[in-house]
Amino acid sequence: MSEASPSSSHTPPPGDLADLFENAPCGYLVIDPDGRITLANATVARWLEQTPGDLVGKPLRDLLTIPGRIVYETNLAPLLHLRGGCEEVALDMVTASGQKSPVLINALGRRGADNGLISVKIAVFRAADRREYERDLQGRAAIAVRSLALEKADSELREQFIAVLGHDLRNPLAGILGGARLLRRDAQNEKAVRVLDLMEKSADRMAALIDDVMDFARGRLGSGIELQRDAALLEPVLRHVVAELEADRPGRTIVCSFDLPGPVFCDSGRISQLASNLLGNALTYGDPRQPVRLAASATSDEFRLWVANAGEPIPDLAMERLFQPFFRGKVRPSQQGLGLGLHIASEIAKAHGGTLQVSSDRAETRFTLVMPL
Repeated sequence: MSEASPSSSHTPPPGDLADLFENAPCGYLVIDPDGRITLANATVARWLEQTPGDLVGKPLRDLLTIPGRIVYETNLAPLLHLRGGCEEVALDMVTASGQKSPVLINALGRRGADNGLISVKIAVFRAADRREYERDLQGRAAIAVRSLALEKADSELREQFIAVLGHDLRNPLAGILGGARLLRRDAQNEKAVRVLDLMEKSADRMAALIDDVMDFARGRLGSGIELQRDAALLEPVLRHVVAELEADRPGRTIVCSFDLPGPVFCDSGRISQLASNLLGNALTYGDPRQPVRLAASATSDEFRLWVANAGEPIPDLAMERLFQPFFRGKVRPSQQGLGLGLHIASEIAKAHGGTLQVSSDRAETRFTLVMPL
């Protein structure tokens, strides 16, 4: 196509419309099919530190930065010829003094009878503030991403440290227990026996704490609670848990009710751990004058276990965090542990595909495991 003459057929509209055109809040350009400017309003000329007459006849590309020219020639110009328009294309124009001026443009083409492009009207909007805002958002987003990545790395490092520490504590603890059992064979008096009893109970408590820490670390590191499922008779398993806790809490009573006619497909060791955690919690927080109740039943498609105790109801705020790790609520002098018992019990329930629910009022507090079979 031939070059357009500066004296173009495109002229500003007459009358009041001329003022609206010249002093519009946006820049306004018209270019011919070759990309030369045939009309410019005073607004865009002022932004570019030129007059409308200075702009007429210039190729639009000459008003752009080098990156802007590349975008225009490789993308925008072909798009205008093919589609006859575009919306919100970001470009950088250059003022007469060489300053960069970020803009957004919307363009709409006019076609002739042969569908050939006759001209393109372009609205130009200043975008310096918008670009600054976008850069600020991008900067904030980048900082947030880096901060999140650092926090995640720190969290993983802490959890790996817990896992390694828990693993490495087992060996010296096993040595202490083994030494205490050897000394028990040669105990000479009642005082020595009492000291050995205290050592073994403390070591057992440490072993339970290490197991809790290891289970917590496994869950947080992604492998989750490990299960070894098998068809197991759970009543003797649960009665053994009850016997151990009653021996450890003289004067406390646990009333049992079982309806387990056959084996249950589960990890019996984990169910034992869950029951022990729930019973230990009930003995710690329940009314010591009232028995703790344990019930378990199984049907062809469901296993259900619940532990209930009398006493003060759990406060609403504590209910919201009850199964979170390290939450212990109101600590009592008899309480031992890290506050992981209920969290691990809930994770054992999840690993079995079940749920652990709690209800609490002035009549009783009850934890219920429901597990599909």
